Formats: sequence, structure tokens, C-alpha cells
Amino acid sequence: MSRRSWSVKRTALLVGAAVAAIAAALRLSEPAAGAQLLAWVDGLQDLWSRLFSRFDNFGPTAALLVKASVFLATLWFVTRMLSRAFRAELLDKTALDEGLKFSLQRIVSYSFFTLGALAGLHMFGVDLSSIAVFSGALGIGLGLGFQTIAKNFASGLILLVEQPIKVGDRVQVEDLLGDIVHIGARGTWVRTNENVVMIVPNSEFIEGRVTNWTANDRNVRINVPFGVSYESDPERVRSVVLHVAQEHADVLDDPPCDVIFIGFGDSSLDFELRIWTSKQVTTPKIIASDIYFKLFAAFTEEGIEIPYPQRDVHLRSVSQPVRVEALHSDGRTETR
Repeated sequence: MSRRSWSVKRTALLVGAAVAAIAAALRLSEPAAGAQLLAWVDGLQDLWSRLFSRFDNFGPTAALLVKASVFLATLWFVTRMLSRAFRAELLDKTALDEGLKFSLQRIVSYSFFTLGALAGLHMFGVDLSSIAVFSGALGIGLGLGFQTIAKNFASGLILLVEQPIKVGDRVQVEDLLGDIVHIGARGTWVRTNENVVMIVPNSEFIEGRVTNWTANDRNVRINVPFGVSYESDPERVRSVVLHVAQEHADVLDDPPCDVIFIGFGDSSLDFELRIWTSKQVTTPKIIASDIYFKLFAAFTEEGIEIPYPQRDVHLRSVSQPVRVEALHSDGRTETR
């Protein structure tokens, strides 16, 4: 007999002895009250060991349910402690990436809890083959009432094993763009640039179309479009822009940045600067803003004009005279 079982049994004996002493005292003073208390105690004992139902050779009682609840709570606590120890003492000392460490920790935690629960049933003397009917009924109930929860849980297991996404990845699900900070049993936590955490059901990552910006590595390309006037030399513009981009601390040298001549716009020559970064993956607007500030200063220094939108109007023929008013510098208005 284990120490924990002996402690529980000893506590039950002490409580029973106290109740018996109180009942004896009441019987000596008031026989009717003592008999009523004994009847109440007998009723509790009958409830404690009464079968609620029976499935083949399996019959749950109040005692079994209480013991199972205590066992599951203890198993859950021990599983958490072992999972954290497995992460701190083993996984954190390896060169694995953060997402793989998280997945292995979750898989080991789920496996240990499942094996512990099966061992607990055997310890309580429950024949696993005898609860087949009960398990079938429970499975039907889960399929009908908890279909969405079961689907999300199964999707979470697929995410942990297959790893199309991992903790720390930059993902986009429809209009939601953010970093994965947690993959739970039901949903995945995605933190946006506004530091808002959105909980997305796991099934959406399996059934829907998901963009993983950092699936291969943390290198992300950012496009910075700009335009210059038609009087500018495209080769000189490219040289100035590349120099500005290469001086930025967060722009990678490999892969190299480049400048693409997009086309001839209505008012400008249109270009696009393509840069690569691994430090500002989550803040693409910030690095683009830095580049624009430096481009404006460089264009001003080099005399490269950033044009305003303009339109040329050509009149082929006019049937009526056109009245034109000219404003002179001295304030006089002349009509022609």
C-alpha cells in the first residue's frame, strides 16, 4: 500500500471515529437524535459505495469518481512539472529552433498524460475492455456535441507533428498578420504588430490558406516603391538608391538589394527598391519609413527631383474666344 493511500485511509478512519464518538454521545443523551445521526451516516456510506450505473463489468461509484478526480488532478500537476523539466533540462540545451522545442514539449506532455490516465484506470481495477460500450456512447456524444472542439484538437496535433507553422513564425491568415506565440489544444495565439493577441481555431491553419513568411528562414524581402522626374538619369538614380539601402544597419548584404525600373508613369519614372531583412520582419513599415527618409535626403543632396503630379492640356481648336486674366506683380489685372 502506498504512502498516499495509507494517508487517505487514515484520514477516513479518523473522521469515522469522530462521527461515531459524536453519535455515541448523542445516543447517551438523546436516543432519538443518536439514532437519526447513525441513520444519516449509514446513508452516506451507502451513497459512497452505491453503483450509479453499470456497463458490463464496470460500475462507477462515488468513491471511484472522487479517487479518479484526485488522481487526474495529481497527474495533471505532475505532467506540467515533468514537461517543464524536460524543456529546461533537455530541450533548452540543444540547438533546436524554438518552434520545434515547443512541439516536442507538447507531444511529450500529451503522451505522458494519456499513458498516466490508462495506468490509473488499471490501478483502480477497471478493465479497459469492459468500458467499450461506455466509450462508444461517449464517442457518439463527443461527435455530436463537441465536433468543433474535437476537430480543433485533432488539427492542433497535426500542427505539432507536421509543423507547417511553429511558435515564432510570421504568418498571415486572410487579413490577420502576426507572430505565433502559442499553439494550444483548441486554438493558436497570433500576436499582431499592435500587440493584440488573436486566437485562431487550429482547424483554420489546416483547412484554409495560410501564408508563412518565415517558413524557410527569417529573411524577408520588403519592396519600397518610389518615383523621380523624367529629367533624372535612371542609372544615377539606381546608384544613389542602392548606396542608401546598403548603409542601413538592418538591410542584409546577402541576398543583395536591387532596384527595379517598373515603367513610365504619368508624372514620373517609377522604380521599386527591393531589400532583405531578418531583424525587422515584424515591422516592415518601420524599415520602409527609414529608407524613405534617407532617400529624400539623398535625392535633395544629389539634385534628383521628386515630381508632383501634373497634366498637360492641348487645345486643338476653339470656336469661341477665350478670356484670359493675367495678374501682374503690382496687383493689376489684365484681361485679354
